[in-house]
Amino acid sequence: MSDTVRSLQPTALWNHFEDINAIPRPSKKEEKIIAFMKAFGEGLGLKTVVDSIGNVIIYKPATAGMEDRKTVVLQSHLDMVHQKNADTNFDFSTQGIQSYIDGEWVKAKGTTLGADNGIGVASIMSLLTSTDIAHPALEALFTIDEETGMTGAFKLDKGLLEGKILLNLDTEDDDEFSIGCAGGIDTNTLYNYTAENTPTGAIAYQITVNGLKGGHSGVDIHLERGNANKIMNRMMYQCEKFGLQIVTIDGGSLRNAIPRESFATVIVTDESYVTEFNNRAEAIKNEYALQDEGLNIVITKTELPTAVLSKSDTQKITTAIQSVHNGVFCMSSAIPGLVETSSSFARVSIKDGKFITQSLQRSSVESAKYNVAYTVGAPLKLMGCEVEHTGSYPGWAPNPDSAILKLMENKYESLFGEKPHVMAIHAGLECGILGERYHGMDMISFGPTIKHPHSPDEKVNINSVQKFWKFLLEILKEIPKN
Repeated sequence: MSDTVRSLQPTALWNHFEDINAIPRPSKKEEKIIAFMKAFGEGLGLKTVVDSIGNVIIYKPATAGMEDRKTVVLQSHLDMVHQKNADTNFDFSTQGIQSYIDGEWVKAKGTTLGADNGIGVASIMSLLTSTDIAHPALEALFTIDEETGMTGAFKLDKGLLEGKILLNLDTEDDDEFSIGCAGGIDTNTLYNYTAENTPTGAIAYQITVNGLKGGHSGVDIHLERGNANKIMNRMMYQCEKFGLQIVTIDGGSLRNAIPRESFATVIVTDESYVTEFNNRAEAIKNEYALQDEGLNIVITKTELPTAVLSKSDTQKITTAIQSVHNGVFCMSSAIPGLVETSSSFARVSIKDGKFITQSLQRSSVESAKYNVAYTVGAPLKLMGCEVEHTGSYPGWAPNPDSAILKLMENKYESLFGEKPHVMAIHAGLECGILGERYHGMDMISFGPTIKHPHSPDEKVNINSVQKFWKFLLEILKEIPKN
């Protein structure tokens, strides 16, 4: 299948995409892709630097006749979100992505595709290898760990970049230019519990919630898709009359992906719980029939465990989770249709004496970002959890008077006969952080159309990649003189 993808146009871009997708590159495990990119740059005879945190910067001089143009920083991130379906046998730490063509789209077999931000990386690589493309001096910045904390952007060494124009290639609709983005913060909680012996006469059940679409916890949050952790909790909340006690929960995976699956083991002392369960399941599936038609909620008998959470801890936990805010918190008053503040309750784990939750809050307003983080943490703190707020990163304030924006708007309209959509997005981009590290940069983000990033349904449009590539080349030709 990969050979088929490699035959797509532009061939250089798609071949570079397949090359990097053959290399395991989940967030925080980017050693292999860093080494690959370093060897790639050095193999071209280009100055290549790996900074102290692991970002790779490759420098390419201007082509003939372009030496008097402003230097351009081209930026994409090396890491990818590692999500797979529960029934997919795949190890992101050792295996490469298996991509294939499905009509107008490139997809992956049961996993995320890595088009976010692999297409951006591959396009920059294509420019670095080119011998017949006109461009100014380029500083290719490949950052690490964008998806789980933007570590690379935060810790980018100073003194490495001279360019005053930054093109971030990480927006996911080919008719959109992003000139602003939300900031974010993580809320992580921990509660230590002591399990007790399983009561006599108990019956054990395995509960499965799956089939949800999930998606990006920023750009997809307004779609009100089901959250597997919240749905799972609804199957347990106020079930004390059935003698319900939690054994284990494993819900969600990454803190920046809407959780698609949750698995739990519980015990009850009253078998009529099954009837209550099925009634709730049917009602919830009806709730989500339009936005998550594949939702599956199943209960099956399982082997009786030797130890369970106490009734008291079970009640504390289910009440706290029921109280935790999830989804859109408020909409922007400044930009119609833009989510201002949100939270995604991404991860719930109950195992081996620890109850752990992870969530991500986003906002284009700094004070509101902290407010929703505190709101999410409050019910968990009340039940006795340790609450930690980490990984805060700033938003990117829009500059509608940007010179590179004006250039790109005009070029887009002349090429495609329509105006692009200029917008801020409810997701994290590295531009705000990079702008703080390197003051005075004129920044914009754009890219090809990618659907369902951060989920195994991720796909990138083939024609859109061609459009994006054509546009990128035209922009580089038009970069103004120093």
